[in-house]
Amino acid sequence: MFGVSYDGLTSAMTLLRPHPALKAISEQASPADQWMNDDDHRYGALRESYAFEYAVLEQADKNANTNFAFETYDTYQWYLDLGPLSNINAKYLHGSIPYWNSTVQHPDYDTFWKDEAWVHQIHGAFVPNLNVAGFWDQEDPWGPWEIYRRSELSDPNHFNFIVAGPWFHGQWHMPKAESIGLLSFGGHDTATEFRERIEAPWFRYWLHGKGDRFPWEASTFQTGSNAWRTYATWPPPSTITKLYLQAGGALSFDAPRAGDSFVQYSSDPAHPVPYRERPISPTYPGGDWRRWEVADQRFVDGRPDIATWVSAPLDRDLTVTGELSANLVASTSGSDSDFIVKLIDVFPEKAQAVPWAPEAGPAPGQYSQSLNGYQLPIAMEVRRGRYNKSYEHPQPLVPNEPTEFAIPLRSHDHVFLKGHRLMVQVQSTWFPVIDRNPQKFVPSIYEAKAEDFVIATQRIYTSRERPSYIALPVVQNP
Repeated sequence: MFGVSYDGLTSAMTLLRPHPALKAISEQASPADQWMNDDDHRYGALRESYAFEYAVLEQADKNANTNFAFETYDTYQWYLDLGPLSNINAKYLHGSIPYWNSTVQHPDYDTFWKDEAWVHQIHGAFVPNLNVAGFWDQEDPWGPWEIYRRSELSDPNHFNFIVAGPWFHGQWHMPKAESIGLLSFGGHDTATEFRERIEAPWFRYWLHGKGDRFPWEASTFQTGSNAWRTYATWPPPSTITKLYLQAGGALSFDAPRAGDSFVQYSSDPAHPVPYRERPISPTYPGGDWRRWEVADQRFVDGRPDIATWVSAPLDRDLTVTGELSANLVASTSGSDSDFIVKLIDVFPEKAQAVPWAPEAGPAPGQYSQSLNGYQLPIAMEVRRGRYNKSYEHPQPLVPNEPTEFAIPLRSHDHVFLKGHRLMVQVQSTWFPVIDRNPQKFVPSIYEAKAEDFVIATQRIYTSRERPSYIALPVVQNP
């Protein structure tokens, strides 16, 4: 059995009680825990636009997919005008979508979500499984890694494998995958290479006994170097290296200075940071949704509600392979808050020229089709303050108290090339892909009133006593 997304889930669930006739599976982009990550949430922070639109797509009509009919062209504006999340039922759905009802009735990680999280029942690998993940999968980026991780708990027969590439959701099964957005894969058709060199030999070996068993356990298409890599295990050996957020907006591997230093910004839920360039198209059908995770982040450059740190140009390649994470020491003047962290690869100017006829100049839109100065997101994640201590029992933050936030950034395999710079952005809204935190603690954000949404002053601390940093699994020392 094999499949992508929902079909990947169907395949993956056979891991719980595999039939004796089942020879091998390949779960690909399977969701694993809808509250913890993947489609509907990011560690309890609701993926508002996706969760709402997908629920309508699946359940508005029993016999057909139904896209929600927005009466406003820019969906960013529609969600902003909507106001509190309770208005989705009050004004539009009127309780008609069961899954949306369940979502808003269970804001925390309770038995409803834990029962749904079938991945908790995986305690080892009992049937050969080729897990497949996309580094820029906009829907299910977490599930394959979690299924792989839990299968690793017991794998005496070496049945557990994982493949990851520079793909959006299911891109490895498109006719070709030579690029994602403006990012080229260096002449590789990664989809055809995956199917011909990995997927087909995998099933040929396990189903027909032909060919050789893979000598590796993990294979990735490493971005930056644009090369396929294999590893005996995942994550491979590395040196966890701290990339520190410094005073004054610098980013470096040197420990910050002692003293009381921080970067401050104001977060206003009435003017949230868009997660991609406006106007924002609906999630379904298709369009820009597939590729938004590789979008040039310059579209939010200079906003006063985003804190930014940038390194000096690298004097050599920096290879990062394994699990990334962020550690922020932050405070808010409110009693709840989100902190979104982005790790970005900043391309140098003149990184890629776009040719045009000198006498005519570039065609309309052509000038922007370049990687000159491009800000490529490598890892992005949100941490919701109310769940900082417990997913089951949310707690308010203490206003203005410096607090540590540990933010997982998933697995990656990327080379920051010589001459490139590293950038970290921190913000507190990411709309409407993540719902707005009122920034005032309420029992359930899904029942928040308009007056609960308040402006908050955010601080990110950058001192030796209160260091904020990105933990990079470096396989080549900086």
